[in-house]
Amino acid sequence: MSAILVLVLALVLVAEFVNGWTDAPNAIATVVSTKVLSRTQAVVMAVVFNVVGVLSGTAVATTIGRGIVDLAVINPPTIAASLIGLIVWGAFAARLGIPTSESHALVAGLAGAALAMAGPGALLWIGWKKVLIGLVMSSAVGFTFAFLLTKLVKKAFSASPPAITGKRFRRWQVVSAAFMAFNHGSNDGQKFMGVFAMVLVLGGVLPHFSVPLWVVLTCAVTMGIGTSVGGWRIIREMGMRMVDLKPWQGFCAETAASITIFSASHFGIPLSTTHSITTSIMGVAASRRFSRVRWDIAERMMVAWVLTFPICAVIAYLAALLIKTVFPTN
Repeated sequence: MSAILVLVLALVLVAEFVNGWTDAPNAIATVVSTKVLSRTQAVVMAVVFNVVGVLSGTAVATTIGRGIVDLAVINPPTIAASLIGLIVWGAFAARLGIPTSESHALVAGLAGAALAMAGPGALLWIGWKKVLIGLVMSSAVGFTFAFLLTKLVKKAFSASPPAITGKRFRRWQVVSAAFMAFNHGSNDGQKFMGVFAMVLVLGGVLPHFSVPLWVVLTCAVTMGIGTSVGGWRIIREMGMRMVDLKPWQGFCAETAASITIFSASHFGIPLSTTHSITTSIMGVAASRRFSRVRWDIAERMMVAWVLTFPICAVIAYLAALLIKTVFPTN
């Protein structure tokens, strides 16, 4: 295995680590903010179920690995360029406490690098169609489903004694948070498995695109380590400052986001788990009153989401041009 191939695979694992680090709040922001679990308990739970989710299938990995860009016109250094944008942007946003989408950063980086190396013909519509579907599902569907589910739960339990209802939903929220962690692994975790396998194909290690078990395990463990680092600033922004949640509301947000992500993963649709849980939290709060959402914080997050595509694409594009200059034969 060549040195450049090892370097690119290492970058994939760094990106997977950043994914686990910055997306840990997707699963545990609500369960921590409602004080159902301590931060340590929530992180341990997120690590375990994220890893289980990664091991659950390869449909999303396949979409990323052979549906976004044409493997015939790119090479391992080009993949490295795409990952540089994701790592730089993800780490920068995490330092500011802004939950960004590694999914969008990854596909934007792949697009930017591919455009620099081979032009628009390197982009594959079949995969991008799924990305666009995922964009709608992660935002509009998550918000709407959470809004309606919260209304339904509130009506169904309105006659129940508050003490009994509160205790019940504290138990249920642990389950919904675990399901959210599992679904994060099954969608976001798989994306980097796809890139890892893509690099192995480009480097001649694999004869055709597939995701071997050892790749699955390597990526799962790496993401689990990243998740264990946490992401406390993002947890505070999403679950404590943006809205004020009770356990039953946290249950509704996690359940709505989880079902959205689970459905997407089944069809191999790469969506943003960050968008799904954040808009679900907004939907829960808005079901009471729209003023319950701190829209100034929400607006800052949405601006970051919009900027993710062009920033990561431009960084990857410039990095790929630099690689072409330094290594003109690649």
